[in-house]
Amino acid sequence: MQAVVPLAASADPLDPTARWTAYARGAAALPPMGWASWNAFNSDIDEEKVLASARVIVDSGLAQKGYRYIDIDDGWWLRRNQPDGRMVVRAAKFPSAQLPDGRTSFRPLTDQLHAMGLKAGIYSDIGRNSCGQIYTSTFANQPEGSVAEREVGLYGHVEQDIRLYFQEWGFDLIKVDGCGIRGLPASNPLVKAGVYRALDPLIDSDSVGATDVAAVRRLYQQVGTAIESVKPDNDFIYSICLWGSADVRSWAKDVGSISRTSEDISPKWSRMLHNLDSAARRALYAHPGSWNDPDMLFVGSGDFDTNHLVEARSHFSLWAMLNAPLMIGYDLRKADRALIDLLGNSRVIALNQDPAGNQAVLAFDSDEVSIFVKALSNGDRAVAILNRTSAPIEATLLASHMKFLPDADIELTDVWRNGHSRFRGQQNFALGARETLLFTAKGTRRLADGLYLSEQPGSVNPAIDGVTVPEAEPMIYRALLPWLGTRASREPPRYGGWGGAQADATPYGQQLTISGQRFDTGIGVLANSRLEVRNAGYARFTATVGIDQSARDRSQPVTFTVYGDGKLLARTPPLRFGEKPVAIAADVRGVKLIELVARTPAAMRFPDPVVWGEAALRR
Repeated sequence: MQAVVPLAASADPLDPTARWTAYARGAAALPPMGWASWNAFNSDIDEEKVLASARVIVDSGLAQKGYRYIDIDDGWWLRRNQPDGRMVVRAAKFPSAQLPDGRTSFRPLTDQLHAMGLKAGIYSDIGRNSCGQIYTSTFANQPEGSVAEREVGLYGHVEQDIRLYFQEWGFDLIKVDGCGIRGLPASNPLVKAGVYRALDPLIDSDSVGATDVAAVRRLYQQVGTAIESVKPDNDFIYSICLWGSADVRSWAKDVGSISRTSEDISPKWSRMLHNLDSAARRALYAHPGSWNDPDMLFVGSGDFDTNHLVEARSHFSLWAMLNAPLMIGYDLRKADRALIDLLGNSRVIALNQDPAGNQAVLAFDSDEVSIFVKALSNGDRAVAILNRTSAPIEATLLASHMKFLPDADIELTDVWRNGHSRFRGQQNFALGARETLLFTAKGTRRLADGLYLSEQPGSVNPAIDGVTVPEAEPMIYRALLPWLGTRASREPPRYGGWGGAQADATPYGQQLTISGQRFDTGIGVLANSRLEVRNAGYARFTATVGIDQSARDRSQPVTFTVYGDGKLLARTPPLRFGEKPVAIAADVRGVKLIELVARTPAAMRFPDPVVWGEAALRR
């Protein structure tokens, strides 16, 4: 295998770097949109299905609305040629790939997609073998040949494969799964039978503590480096598909364009909630250039088919609010007008593609109702009110949810129905079972001269979030895994992220509180953290800071420091648990990058939560 270059490490990760470290390469300034083959066809994919889907995308007008990427998932490969290691396309399924000299190439297909004004995506795995080989070996189009010929993943062939896929074959996107470093221990029956070579697992999907997070990250970073070297024009999407495992929440934002936050979605309401929740509390870990991916859309199938348009609209609305990639996962050859119109709703798409790049923040969070609010580039708000249950329910939208003044008019526009209404203070809504109401809102902002940091999560990067021991997040709806059901002792919390930085909440979901003083807005993060904040021409930074009331260790004081382009601008004295909150402010005129550091005198095994209360950038 090629050498893995270790990540560069600064002497002190809390020292200011004066640079934005979240991923900014590639072509994901906005969430990618398109179509992917897996949900529709699994690995039973062929050229006719791909091109037919692409023609529907173009002929229906969906391409003009932003759906551009046509992504070929598992099932395209025949084998890895020996001894040169070149990948061979399954030409029986993709006849245009057969070249006169006996080789195969996807270039004719990608050229055809490009001629249609579209982009082309391909699939691989970070290990030697694919997810289909390991977990769905009865599905169609499995790789053929000797053990070596059936090793179709990137492991040991990163630079060779990436050069082939992007330079020679002309692809624009790659999705890289992680099954090959998850499912082939020596004890695997297929390994014992000599079908595959063993590869000691680096990932335990049920336990982040049993996962070699650093090694997994290095492998994915190696792929990213290879892509950047062959695509210096940045016209690429690098999709990391680790299903929320390996603490990917904390590092994928620095490595790739999009990152899966959960196991595979399925066309069930409960699984949609599960995947939604896996991304819902990660707003600060998504930015223009790198987005949270709760998996492909299942609009058109199961609980989201044309007989369940309420659920389908909810699914689509919520993915738009999360800034999730809008990748259609349906056999578009069968799509009726209702589905095309739903997927092509320009007003919903505009929320997903808003250039501010702010993932919606949970303004209200419960097991029955969720309220998401997104700050838009024009100063308006987008609001989604979700009834998570299968029975009617009532919900109240408050001016404070949107950070608007309660005594001024608020104008709501229903995004799906284009109806208009006004209210002050609060408005009650009746929601049907599984319904999501989606609005844009105009009002008088509570902070007249700027924006709270929690209103602009796309401009805030938790470069160091203080998490020393990754823990599974317990707040994600634990729907049954379709391929497992109850054939296990439990369905445990499985995705690392508990303790990560939060907008308008502590890292553990509590209200921000310092010595009895509550804050309904701010950034909650652990001590020994460093936040990067992009400054779009604001003059002042202000906040009220201290140790959160939920702290447990309480043994060390915390010093809060503000840097601008690497230079010290403001600092508090050391603040101890129970002390009153302290105001901090800094002149940031002309500063491009602000860094907010909360530091203890000595390292802590489990740092306490701290509060950047009412943190804001002002004119």
